[in-house]
Amino acid sequence: MISQPHITTALRNQIREEKTAHAYLFTGSRGTGKTTCARILAKTVNCEHRTPEGNPCLECDICREAERGALSDIVEIDAASNNSVEDIRDLREGTVYLPERCRYKVYIIDEVHMLSPSAWGALLKVMEEPPEYVKFILATTEVHKVPATIISRCQRYDFHRIRTADIAARLEYIAGEEQLSLEPEAAQLIAHLSDGGMRDALSLLDQCASGGEAITAASVTAAAGVAGRDSVFAILEAVQAQDAAKALEYTGALYDQSKDMVRLCDELLEQLRNMMLLKAGTGQPDLLTCLPDELPRLEQLAQKPSLDTILWQIAQLQDCRERMQRNQNKRVELEMLLLQLAVPKVAVPVSPAVTAAPQPAQPAPQPAAAPQTTQSAPAAEPAAAEPEQKPLTAAEIQPVNNWADILAAYQAVNPAVSGSLAESSAYVAGNNLLIVAKNRFFLTLLKNKENALSLRETVKQFLGAEYNIRAKCSEPEEQTSKAQNLLQKAMDSHLDTAVEE
Repeated sequence: MISQPHITTALRNQIREEKTAHAYLFTGSRGTGKTTCARILAKTVNCEHRTPEGNPCLECDICREAERGALSDIVEIDAASNNSVEDIRDLREGTVYLPERCRYKVYIIDEVHMLSPSAWGALLKVMEEPPEYVKFILATTEVHKVPATIISRCQRYDFHRIRTADIAARLEYIAGEEQLSLEPEAAQLIAHLSDGGMRDALSLLDQCASGGEAITAASVTAAAGVAGRDSVFAILEAVQAQDAAKALEYTGALYDQSKDMVRLCDELLEQLRNMMLLKAGTGQPDLLTCLPDELPRLEQLAQKPSLDTILWQIAQLQDCRERMQRNQNKRVELEMLLLQLAVPKVAVPVSPAVTAAPQPAQPAPQPAAAPQTTQSAPAAEPAAAEPEQKPLTAAEIQPVNNWADILAAYQAVNPAVSGSLAESSAYVAGNNLLIVAKNRFFLTLLKNKENALSLRETVKQFLGAEYNIRAKCSEPEEQTSKAQNLLQKAMDSHLDTAVEE
């Protein structure tokens, strides 16, 4: 066990003092040693000749057979494939019998969050009053899916991500034992790519070792399918220099080499995060995720852009990352994003819902002006109201593509109003949002101020801006063909939240 001293120290003390619990819950990200720790604990509590420090002797028959997985008293269950109530009932029936050779019968349930609801109930029954000779060790990467009734009956231990330095040191030790030629830079890069998971690091090391040659940073980059730090920095330098052509050229070259565009987006995000920390003055070595020789280049990159610019670039990359998961042509998504980052004045329509948000440089229309109703208005007033009188063009009206997601979230906030919005659609223009509803009862509900405010807040959470909510009721066939006329009429209203019939 490496990089988990808070867990190993506590378990050693329990074993040494003979005060082990009847159930443990190990949780943490993948590859941090949960299952390994469970096996060591099961072996140690049954070891016949434990050391005074609380470690297994590794020489007795119990230790040797446990290492081979031949002990019938240590039972490992993969809940991902054995998650039914019948599987847990079989487990419960097995707890009736005394251990065959060991002091304790230990059940290790891996990926325990995969159990079915009925299986949780069966497991809870046996964990409420377990025999003295039975111990449970539950391991999971998603502790939020474990019922509170189970968690309350376990001693919980949270496994931390393994530090990059510890992974690199362990890889160099393994390479020495296996007589592999591993350069320190390659070990650092593997440790960095593994994202705190030792299992991922070992898998990548095995993949690199299969080439039969010395493992270098270049071979690790090729085996992992990543872009390589030089290419990532080159793209970022082109973006900061507003050289869109070079940024697209580097991206195209990586695409031709079959590099993963989603992974490239992640690498760009990672380096922008480092730039953000450096710009904010919090660039401690422990927080930065870069190799030592990359730090000068990062510091130079972070000099020119402001912190606000870097934060905006990170936000745009994160949005692009989400879209790439949904769209098939990931290269186009990334190229559109790079064009927007390198040429900020170019408005790239990457998402209708986002681009429709009001821009500070374009003042929002003022519905309350209504120059037609005031004959004694000053001469300067019509000029201020002139943009409001212009008919909307098709380009100014954008459908809200994630309207279904907004309604799903609003269902939990206000079920009554959400139910009346079935089969509705929404459009945005400037800072106005028009809801075209099929159910006329929605117009009545929206007149309530609390309903209107709760809907506006939910829309803001998804679209990132606060819109004037305007509503219209029409037949289904009108929703697409007459959206422009409906929105124009809604914007002519004097109300902040207009409800028309």
